[in-house]
Amino acid sequence: MAHTFMHKSARRKSDVLTASKALLAIPPSTPLLNKFTDHVSRAKTTGDILDGLDDFASKLLPINVLGVGRMPQRTSDWRSIELGRDVFLHSSASVEWWNEYAEKAAHGYDPGIMMAKSSLMAYTWTETMRMLEPIGIDRWPYELALKFGIRDALTCCVGQRWLVAYWSRHVLSNLLTKPLRILLMAAAGFAAFRLEQVIGEDPRRVGNRPSVTPRELAVLRLVSLGKGTNEIAKVLGIGEETVRSHLKKVQIKLGACNRAHAAAEAIRQQLIP
Repeated sequence: MAHTFMHKSARRKSDVLTASKALLAIPPSTPLLNKFTDHVSRAKTTGDILDGLDDFASKLLPINVLGVGRMPQRTSDWRSIELGRDVFLHSSASVEWWNEYAEKAAHGYDPGIMMAKSSLMAYTWTETMRMLEPIGIDRWPYELALKFGIRDALTCCVGQRWLVAYWSRHVLSNLLTKPLRILLMAAAGFAAFRLEQVIGEDPRRVGNRPSVTPRELAVLRLVSLGKGTNEIAKVLGIGEETVRSHLKKVQIKLGACNRAHAAAEAIRQQLIP
C-alpha cells in the first residue's frame, strides 16, 4: 500500500514537471488566448465571463464549462451554498444536475473536491476515480454526473477559493494533452480572478465568525496525532477540563460533530499541518 502511494505521488510530481516543460513550448500569445482574455476583461456579468471561458475551451476540445463555485471554508457550510450567489452554472449545464448535487453534497462530502483542493494539477473525474477508487456512497458524484450525460469533467482549484469545472460527453484523459491541461487551468484562473472582481469578496470570509485561538489549535494538533485528553493536558501543562473546554469551543467554531471531525476540518482549512 505504501509503495503504491509513493509510486502515485512520484508520478504526480513527474506529471507536474512534464507539464511545466510543455508550458514553455506554448507560444506566449495566440489569437484565441488574446480573444479570451480581452472578452473576460471586459465582461460585466458572471454569464459573460462563463461564456467567454466556454468559447475558449470548446475551441480546444469537445468540452464545455460546467460552472464555477466559491469553496466554503467549512465542510458544514455546503448546506448553505446557493445558486447565483456561491455557484454559477454555464448555460450548457443542467440546473437539475446542480439541484441534485447540492442536496447530496449537503449530507456527504465530494471526494473529488478534496482531490482538487490538495493537488497541484487539475485532474479529470476519470483520473480521480482511478486514484481514489471510491466505493459505496463516495461514488455518488460520478453516478449523478452520468445520469445527466456528463461522461467526464476537469476540476480546477484556484487559490483554495474557487472551483472551476469543465464537462464533456467524452473521456477526457484520452484527449487532454498536458499543454491543453495547462491552458485550461490558466484560463480557469483568469476567469475566477475576474469573477471575484465582478461579484466582490465573499462576506462570510471576512465576517464576524469567531476565530480559532492558538491554544485551541494546539489542542487540535495533538488530537490529530492521536493524543487523548489526559496526554494533551500533560503535554500542554493545562487541566483536562481545560482541554475539554477548548475542544468543545473549537468544534462549534468549525461546525464539527466531535474532536476527530474538528481535527479533520482544521486540516482541510490548513489551520494545522
